[in-house]
Amino acid sequence: MIAPRRFLPSISALLAFEAVARLGSATAAATELSLTQSAISRQLKTLEEQLDVALIARQGRQLTLTTAGQNYVTEVREILGRLAQASVSARTNPTGGTLNLAILPAFGMHWLAPRLRDFAQGHPEVTVNLSTRLRPFAIQDSAFDAAIHFGHEDWPGVRYLPLMPETVVPVCAPDLLMTPMANAGDMLNLPLLHLETRPKGWTRWLAALGVEADPPTGMVFDQFSTMAQAAIHGLGVALLPTFFADPYLRDGQLALASDQTTQSIGSYYLVWPEARSEGAALLSFRHWLATQAGGA
Repeated sequence: MIAPRRFLPSISALLAFEAVARLGSATAAATELSLTQSAISRQLKTLEEQLDVALIARQGRQLTLTTAGQNYVTEVREILGRLAQASVSARTNPTGGTLNLAILPAFGMHWLAPRLRDFAQGHPEVTVNLSTRLRPFAIQDSAFDAAIHFGHEDWPGVRYLPLMPETVVPVCAPDLLMTPMANAGDMLNLPLLHLETRPKGWTRWLAALGVEADPPTGMVFDQFSTMAQAAIHGLGVALLPTFFADPYLRDGQLALASDQTTQSIGSYYLVWPEARSEGAALLSFRHWLATQAGGA
């Protein structure tokens, strides 16, 4: 249900407010929006009267935001951005829809991207836009329709489609080891590379193989891709998901440091806002992704 009209300011007033907040003066905002300074001032006054709150503090010709104005402009920018995006989508794809998807870099590049052609062929009416996010965020307040999540069902305010558990394998440059290690505990004698978002990755891998020990500290990376490159150049052993490591293993850039694999510390999910209605594009993508994951 749409909010009562008295709570819905005009687009013109919101654009004027956003421009003044960003540029710091009614004159600059008027120039940008091709309006007069007095028109900008009227829009601001109308907006403040409608909300019954002061948004702008006037100090001579300089306009600054009040605390309420600072909080409000953040929401206004998000809403204007989503409205513009929806308008572009309606114009460029009038018979279909757009799916804005937040992805994890490694999963998106090495598992999802190779499969997206199949979705595009089956659903030409849907445009999928991809953006990288490394950690959970306030998806209900964002322009994203869904996201790829790794870990557990601990992202508040979303629904989940389980995709697959992550299986990991330790890999290194071919000249770092003559043969894969048979004893997992021997891994403690090698330089180990760590992922920032998986600080207990090595501890859990070792524990799953019966080795209760704290792994040595080493280089820390924020993404699998840079950690893999460090391993390729002989800087240590990387613990990589099998779907990420396989291409490097096939072309000989990396070799197995151990012939043992274990389940990692979590699974991959598709998540989407619980409080937001599902559009046709999301429904099509979710059903397709469930089929892909079933064959993973």
